[in-house]
Amino acid sequence: MAKAVKKQQPAPVVVKGYVPTLQKRYKEEIVPKLKKEFGFKSIMQVPRLDKIVLNQGVGSATADRKLIEVAQNELTLIAGQKAVQTVSTKDVSNFKLRRGMPIGVKVTLRGARMYEFLDRLISIALPRIRDFKGIAEKFDGKGNYTLGIREQIIFPEIDIDKISKILGLEITFVTSTNKDEEAFALLREFGLPFKNVKKGQ
Repeated sequence: MAKAVKKQQPAPVVVKGYVPTLQKRYKEEIVPKLKKEFGFKSIMQVPRLDKIVLNQGVGSATADRKLIEVAQNELTLIAGQKAVQTVSTKDVSNFKLRRGMPIGVKVTLRGARMYEFLDRLISIALPRIRDFKGIAEKFDGKGNYTLGIREQIIFPEIDIDKISKILGLEITFVTSTNKDEEAFALLREFGLPFKNVKKGQ
């Protein structure tokens, strides 16, 4: 279970020209460190975070269409950018699912919004998980990492008094490298709290 927060706080607005703290850290600290750690000859070889994708499946939406709209609004609050609905690509009669029916919501973050979200995730949301002991180090073999969140209420943008249903979501970090070792080092330096691994190791 997550520790709930009652007061709703919308995600901060990213002003044009503003450079987030983590974006500055990447250029000034992380790039030189990873360049040395992996022996890269050019900074262009250093892995970077290309985008963060938030995805939320809402299977029960087949019975209640309003759940999709609620999930879309909540994910928009969490990401600070409008979420879009995802639809079924085929008919599944057992689940009363038809092609084109909304079954989830997602949002893709890049640039300043991506770094702002990552900062809030690391410093505010993850620490709110009860008995939190770090995240698993399971990458996809192609340099990308997906983090599962069981309850959307760990995000301070969500008002616990106004939610209609506890929903989980997946957060996928897409990097520029296809090597898990390099992607792990990149996310570690950003501050993602992997289990039994201290930042900088």
